[in-house]
Amino acid sequence: QVQLVESGGGLVQAGESLRLSCAASGSIFSINAMGWYRQAPGKERELVAYITSGGSTKYADSVKGRFTISRDNAKNTVYLQMNSLKPEDTAVYYCNADVVRYYSTSRVYWGQGTQVTVSS
Repeated sequence: QVQLVESGGGLVQAGESLRLSCAASGSIFSINAMGWYRQAPGKERELVAYITSGGSTKYADSVKGRFTISRDNAKNTVYLQMNSLKPEDTAVYYCNADVVRYYSTSRVYWGQGTQVTVSS
């Protein structure tokens, strides 16, 4: 089985920074894309950013220039550096990973989510 464990969420004031981490573990042969999504109360889950195994990235327009996604392939970990946080960034942040397990095809796994709250 594969597990994704997120960490780094918390309560900050507007303008401050947070760094989220998400580590994948288990029977992993390789990982394709890894990404971060978020879901605010009463809203649908939305893509924040993703990064391919080769390092190509894509960001939601709302976070461009403020958030940076990166990954450490040796550690099967993806990071989200969030700067200049705004109250509208408040949400539960989820990571996901397109994992290729040994002797199997790829499948997307999700973390349990970490709360980010930005006060004004």
